[in-house]
Amino acid sequence: MGNPDTPTGTRFARIVAASVAGTTIEFYDFFLYGLAAALVFNKVFFPVSDPLTGVLLAMVTYAVGFLARPLGGVLFGHLGDRLGRRRTLSVTLLLMGGATVAIGLIPSYASIGIAAPILLVLLRLVQGLALGGEWGGAVLLVAEHGSAAHRGFWSSWPQTGGPLGNLLATGVLAALGLGVSTTEFQDWGWRIPFLLSIVLVAVGIWLRHAVEESPIFLEAQRRNATRDGQAPVRIVVRRYRKQVLMAALADVGEKATYYTFSIFLLAYLTQVVHVPKSTALTAITIASVFQAIAIVLGGAVGDRYGRRVSSVFLAVLTGAWALAALPSVNSGNAVKITVVVTIGLTLHGLLTGAQAPFFAELFPSEVRYTGASLGYQLATIVGGSLTPIIGVALLHRFPSTVPITLLLCLMLACTATAFLWAGETRNRDLRTVTPDSTDSAPTAQHRSTPAP
Repeated sequence: MGNPDTPTGTRFARIVAASVAGTTIEFYDFFLYGLAAALVFNKVFFPVSDPLTGVLLAMVTYAVGFLARPLGGVLFGHLGDRLGRRRTLSVTLLLMGGATVAIGLIPSYASIGIAAPILLVLLRLVQGLALGGEWGGAVLLVAEHGSAAHRGFWSSWPQTGGPLGNLLATGVLAALGLGVSTTEFQDWGWRIPFLLSIVLVAVGIWLRHAVEESPIFLEAQRRNATRDGQAPVRIVVRRYRKQVLMAALADVGEKATYYTFSIFLLAYLTQVVHVPKSTALTAITIASVFQAIAIVLGGAVGDRYGRRVSSVFLAVLTGAWALAALPSVNSGNAVKITVVVTIGLTLHGLLTGAQAPFFAELFPSEVRYTGASLGYQLATIVGGSLTPIIGVALLHRFPSTVPITLLLCLMLACTATAFLWAGETRNRDLRTVTPDSTDSAPTAQHRSTPAP
């Protein structure tokens, strides 16, 4: 039978729109830092004689945000599993916006010395905490509202916030690059995109204010009202360690793919190949459009063929493309660079969409926010923070894309292994997930409930 709590088309559209807007704003803030770290932070906050060393130091502070993301996943996952998805998401959005605006106001190293990079690191930690709590709530809110038959398609929409946020960030930086000189951009121009965050956050809060709480969460909350419940993270650590590991391994290849074809390549192209930063930013901007479309398509593919088959196939295809195509960027040709980045991020989008609902399908409602966020964010430490750092560090010794490509293939192998280990999850009822849930025939809900 159908899900009686599935919202009407208008209500569901509002839920999806609010989730997409929120993730777009949060990822705009978070990725803006990465782009600035690759382009200007080495000069503003880490002035050293060797440009690559400055970039490496900037990337280390960039990685701090990823180290904080699992902590944010636990903290806001606890709040989301106890107080609700909707209210928690408003808090993460305010926290992210406040930190981003503050980064735009930090004086340079030349003005206040060592205090400048210290403040930068502290605010990056806040960004990481906020984003660690954002993703889980945004995806779960849609997954728990929508129908099982099209869970992958609808759950993929909040994931488009990644490329849309990156598109917005690179677009603003590219526009500034055309409107101001290199010296002006380094002196004050880079601050404008950070300060603009305050406008975006205001829009996001307004959209989220009208969103209803997840009916599956409310049902779980009523069911557990009389229990002397433990903290969600304790339950996850005691009963769902395997699922957390599956989630982390499943996502590590996706993370490494994105940061290889965007942040690493941005540093590589500007510092080693010596192409203009506008060429690299334009390539990433164009690629982000295709990436966003591919995420939604990937969600539909996952619904049609299953999370496991789709994700394993796409992981193998992405590794093959990286091995074949990344060396060609050494030519410095703008068209080749754009094609390599666009296809790479399109494959990333397909993989992201195909696996979007997988994390929700691993955990029960009572701890879904905590478990899914923890597994997903643990992957960011390896796939997200270490990949650009190792990549830039390797450039000191090997001015080539080969080492980072081999590292990416290793990460993608982890993703394929995780999905083979977990089995197929698309037919699971989110109301009845247990520690020993296994693949089964489609539930009645999966067979008959139409999409909103």
